Amino acid sequence: MIYRNFSELFDLRNNHVKKTVVLAGAEDPHALEAVLLAAKQEGLEYILVGDKSRTQQVAKSLGYDINADFIISATSPEEAALLGVEQIRLMKGDFLMKGKMETSVLLKQVVDKERGIGTGNLMSHIAVVESPYYHKLLGITDGGMIPLPDLEQKKGIIKNALHLFHGLGYKSPKVGIMAAVEKMNPKIQETVDGQDLKDLSLQTGYFGDCILEGPISFDLAVSQESAKIKGYQSPVSGDVDIMLMPNLTAGNLTVKALVCLGNAKMAGCVLGAKVPIVVTSRGSSLEEKSISLLLCAAFA
Repeated sequence: MIYRNFSELFDLRNNHVKKTVVLAGAEDPHALEAVLLAAKQEGLEYILVGDKSRTQQVAKSLGYDINADFIISATSPEEAALLGVEQIRLMKGDFLMKGKMETSVLLKQVVDKERGIGTGNLMSHIAVVESPYYHKLLGITDGGMIPLPDLEQKKGIIKNALHLFHGLGYKSPKVGIMAAVEKMNPKIQETVDGQDLKDLSLQTGYFGDCILEGPISFDLAVSQESAKIKGYQSPVSGDVDIMLMPNLTAGNLTVKALVCLGNAKMAGCVLGAKVPIVVTSRGSSLEEKSISLLLCAAFA
């Protein structure tokens, strides 16, 4: 299965079992609006955790009337994070969303060894992008969690991304290990890692069902014409599904450039816990928050 855009993904994935999001810090206006809009338009179910009166006030300002009995009371961001994670642990929700709190506050509870929902595996962020200039959805990772991943961490990031794409119905996702150049250069670490990861995939099947290429430059990964001009042959060239970025800065800037200057749409998701987690920035648009919710619902 290959999805050309978010509408196609959501039409095919969200019309079956109802999913429930747990919003921790529900008094956040932008996050709450995204949840309530998704509930109204897409039938998403929700559990709200936060300051009851403030959450009701915010909902009313958005044109919604919420019964206080359906809000789990929390008097601080820390308590909201704790109780939100608890709802997931009790299997009352299918995925988690950050509301009015710092990301670190929520993730601290997620990875708590006694009361959290960690798996012991690496946690990483993926942005799924719909660009008018590319023929299908594109995963870009990691632009939000791990600043300077080493080789072992890159293995974990790739596995998380593949888990998402396999869960969405992709049989054999095409993965590009991104670098400025497509040839291994011992002075450029990401090219060394790219070659090592490709060898690992080819020689041992470490990553399972996927096609992995590396190192590969951005133009070769998304443009078959560029690959032909440069004489570069790979099943990934011009058809990449997942880009592993060399570091957080590269991933973050790439996604923001596509959104801000390339008219792209973006959904973000944190992977590696027992459930996907929606962690969008305070500056994210309502549309970004909404499609991030629906992406996690499709995968959960």
